Amino acid sequence: MHGSTHRADGLAEEQRDTLVPMALTIGIVGLPNVGKSTLFNALTRNNVLAANYPFATIEPNIGVVSLPDARLVSLAKMFGSEKILPAPVSFVDIAGIVKGASTGEGLGNKFLSHIREADAIAQVVRGFADEDIIHVDGKVDAKSDIGTINTELIFADLETLEKSRARYEKEVKGKKIDPEVLDVVDAAMAALNRGEPLSSTGLQLALIKELGLLTAKPILYVFNVDEAILSNPAKRGALAALVAPAEAIFLDAKIESELVDLSEAEAKELLASMGQTESGLDQLARIGFNALGLQTYLTAGPKEARAWTIRKGWTAPQAAGVIHTDFQRGFIKAEIVSFDDLIAAGSMNDAKAAGKVRMEGKEYIMRDGDVVEFRFNV
Repeated sequence: MHGSTHRADGLAEEQRDTLVPMALTIGIVGLPNVGKSTLFNALTRNNVLAANYPFATIEPNIGVVSLPDARLVSLAKMFGSEKILPAPVSFVDIAGIVKGASTGEGLGNKFLSHIREADAIAQVVRGFADEDIIHVDGKVDAKSDIGTINTELIFADLETLEKSRARYEKEVKGKKIDPEVLDVVDAAMAALNRGEPLSSTGLQLALIKELGLLTAKPILYVFNVDEAILSNPAKRGALAALVAPAEAIFLDAKIESELVDLSEAEAKELLASMGQTESGLDQLARIGFNALGLQTYLTAGPKEARAWTIRKGWTAPQAAGVIHTDFQRGFIKAEIVSFDDLIAAGSMNDAKAAGKVRMEGKEYIMRDGDVVEFRFNV
């Protein structure tokens, strides 16, 4: 190793702009007219066509929102940072799935391919009655809607596996891949034929990760409900029980789209009037983050206070690599203080004087909310 020791906070601007942060992507699915586009508009402040008929949204819409993190505001104050950069969460809105989508009904499977790339799926389920908005099956029945979508996801996965099986068979014969891959494909198809989503099977799905199987992804259920259900714990409990042990998020998409136009204080007031402490979109980003086993660490300096996304259990060098591959390759050590200790001390110098700032090496396992400065050699 040669060259001088560099500090990660002195990264040149032009080098920074080329970095691709690890973002969490959530694919939003649901039957037509469940409030998906209303929710998505709120997510991105985009006016995606919220038209009231199936197949109005054909191109997948992608929106990026920030994972809410009040810690960054405190850090920016302490370090006089010009910018605050929260961790990104991107959402892909997929046109409404109808019964038979996986066999090409409506615009079908073309859409399902757009969520293969997503890390998790948020299934929007309608729990509200509204005479003006037609329900695609003629009645509002959350349980039946969830069944319809899960069946379509299962069919889509079966089709993917059937199409790839011959190729895998050839590769096993040519000794290009391990025969175990074929065993996993067959076991996965058997589970799907029994109506089981792959996430509940315990199979070694990492071997066929490239297929982006939909039922292998974590699923979050987003119940789009009205105020009568939002403020009624018993009704919310009954809907949550339909999807347990998966996470259920309750929101009113119409109110979410009003919230985005309000100031922070007004938004808090509106939420409080409905007995809520955080918006549905914030819940969705936070719960999605947890469901995927992700966490953030923080960096701060005069230019920016920033949250970086990493997986739980990552080491300091792996975390450094998210900022730049050079940081991982030339990692020497990391200067770390926990966010709470730093705030309690009042400044970095005071935290050092109090013995709260540690030098950690290559083996250190990162914790959520670590405030970090990396030292590296290039």
